[in-house]
Amino acid sequence: MSKISLLDCTLRDGGYLNDWEFGHDNIVNIFERLVSAELDIIEVGFINESREYDADRTIFPDAVSVNRTYAGLSKGQSMIVGMIDYGTCGIERMIPAAESFMDGIRVIFKKEKKEGAIAFCRQIKELGYNVFAQAVSITSYNDEELMDLIRLVNDLEPYAFSLVDTYGLLHKNQLMHYFEFADQHMKTNIGLGYHSHNNFQLAYANCIEVMELPHIKRRVVIDGTLYGMGKSAGNAPLELLATYMNDNLGRHYHCSQLLEAIDVTMLELYKQIPWGYSFKFFLSASKDCHPNYVTYLMDKKKLSVKSINEILDKLEDSKKLLYDGQYIERLYVEYQKHECDDEKDRVHLRNWLGGREILLLAPGKNVVEQSGKIMDYLSAKGTENVVKIAINFVPIDIPVDAVFISNAKRYVPLSTKLSQSGGKLTTLATSNVTKASGAFDYVFNYSALLDEQALIVDNPMIMFLKLLREANVLHVALAGFDGYVKAAAPNYVNPNMDYSFSREKAQEINSDVISSVKRLGELEFTMEYITDTLYG
Repeated sequence: MSKISLLDCTLRDGGYLNDWEFGHDNIVNIFERLVSAELDIIEVGFINESREYDADRTIFPDAVSVNRTYAGLSKGQSMIVGMIDYGTCGIERMIPAAESFMDGIRVIFKKEKKEGAIAFCRQIKELGYNVFAQAVSITSYNDEELMDLIRLVNDLEPYAFSLVDTYGLLHKNQLMHYFEFADQHMKTNIGLGYHSHNNFQLAYANCIEVMELPHIKRRVVIDGTLYGMGKSAGNAPLELLATYMNDNLGRHYHCSQLLEAIDVTMLELYKQIPWGYSFKFFLSASKDCHPNYVTYLMDKKKLSVKSINEILDKLEDSKKLLYDGQYIERLYVEYQKHECDDEKDRVHLRNWLGGREILLLAPGKNVVEQSGKIMDYLSAKGTENVVKIAINFVPIDIPVDAVFISNAKRYVPLSTKLSQSGGKLTTLATSNVTKASGAFDYVFNYSALLDEQALIVDNPMIMFLKLLREANVLHVALAGFDGYVKAAAPNYVNPNMDYSFSREKAQEINSDVISSVKRLGELEFTMEYITDTLYG
């Protein structure tokens, strides 16, 4: 049976959630509880030369700064390690291990940087540290590539080589293959580690599988964090691993100390920034891709889960684990471009709306809060003289003649209301939206209505104004087109429609919409906003 070491990386991996700002008192409390629990290895943070020293954070510009934070604290019997993401810290930032609070350094690296990273590990080892070579995104390696890496590792002879399941993709059989392949080909004096993530809710179970391997004789290092704190879906919960090892492997960790750390510190952190298994991280793991792809598509608030899955299926293998924002935007736009021949519907639209006054209603909160302005406008014009068209929603208190639908996700709750209207509402849709049953009254080519220069290429306001530009309408009034404010404030009548972004991003989008209106060129109709807006 192997000698299994339990490593805590709360103060390092957990820091992805709070920018490593645990607060000095919390840092000390977590560290001292881990030492008192007699953890085998404790990781105290990142070393990154681009960051300034901050006593409240566990990310340090150099090794000396680690000493500043932890000086005077007892290490007990634990090995103390830090982590360097290869390329973010030069060797000149390190000091000899004999002068350092840290006993070891874990170096993480991507596949394409493995040669340079192993050379850097050698320099760290020459300073007297126990070196851990950490291969991130282990699922990106095939057997031949992993064998090439193991040859480098064997030549280095680090304290341990770790398999890092960065995006939580491994199931039991895959994990066993990687683990046993490495065990078979690595020198026996090199430890073998496993760092899991919980996208599939398998982090704890996978760790147990590794612990129970009967034929592994070498040192094994298992990573965990208090309460599972960590980026993406979180990590294997340290307290569960320690309890299992006490109950089944004859270990004697003081789990009460871990529970105290959770009660005093971790639960409060969890309230502020929740982590753990989530739908988003499940989707990314199910498609073997970077979670930012899923985040990007879900933040559009325009796609069904079916559509998101279909777009993720189009990801090239070489792109899956390396997030590329421009690439996923291209896939999104291409997916939405359902081409159709809309010439007849454009003619019919001109026949219907030509020479008319149009009121466009958007679901901004002012459509309710300033409804009096809308009613005054209709009263002055004569309600029967104005064609009232809602954009991607049906108002509750303002009867409309038609609904323009460009958002497939928002169409789902709309479809019921449209069915209940008994066909009284005229439906106009873009070709990326599929009707639940039957057909829309008008369908327009989605791709022809895009503003390719805009931040939001398929802004529904701009899309419909493009249609009205050709329809020979007389005048367009707009209500509920409030513009965007930061995410903390509701932007829409229905809070489920809200997007999430900063104040700066909101201002950028507002300016971009104004630019999109200008790009429409000279309009044949006059236009006014009758409720408050940030667009003009």
